[in-house]
Amino acid sequence: MSKPFESYESGAYLANNPSWDEEDSEWKAAQVMKILDNNNIAPESIVEVGCGAGGVLASLHEVLPDISYTGFDIAPDTEQFWEKHRTRGIKFYVKDFLNQKTDHFDVLLLLDVFEHVPDPFEFLAGLRERADYYVFHIPLDLSAISVAREIPLLNVRKKVGHIHYYTKGLAISLLEESGYQIVDWCYTGAAFSAPQSTWKSRLAILPRRLLFAINRDFGVRLLGGDTLMVLAKAS
Repeated sequence: MSKPFESYESGAYLANNPSWDEEDSEWKAAQVMKILDNNNIAPESIVEVGCGAGGVLASLHEVLPDISYTGFDIAPDTEQFWEKHRTRGIKFYVKDFLNQKTDHFDVLLLLDVFEHVPDPFEFLAGLRERADYYVFHIPLDLSAISVAREIPLLNVRKKVGHIHYYTKGLAISLLEESGYQIVDWCYTGAAFSAPQSTWKSRLAILPRRLLFAINRDFGVRLLGGDTLMVLAKAS
């Protein structure tokens, strides 16, 4: 049996996710822009490590057309999605970013990536000094209800290859322990605004809204349904 983190190079990920979740791209790009704008960061170069289908970079290009964009991914299957985006001047590479000598970037994006990596400490440490700022998008799979049911955790392990699971506190601790200084963070409100919602998640909207309004941290730890956007610098 192949391990979850091997699915990107074996073709198994594409078989389970034929769109490579490209439908989430515009939403993720909006979250990136929000945290950059809130911190008055106007980059001239952006690189995305683990860029997948390339839709986030293409969506960012619609908003910021006059800067340079580069995407790296280790999965050969992602290349089939890139041709339509290359006309915008975005550069894509099927290569391991950690093993490449590149220019220094203003912003490095790591969106839904390190939960897939066998050793996230080593991986994150290897990215330091490659950019001025880092934007991380982190799914918060770990909650009281997901642990109690267990099926949600097994599903994301099988379908999308998550092998590490986080709460907000655990994710931020990992980044700090890997040598990053947190500049800003926010919940994205994914339960209410992300495009790929299931009927089960729609049923949970009302109790989540009520509990999140009382105590957001506690509500997310209890019911899940949110993701974390973090802006950081190498410390």
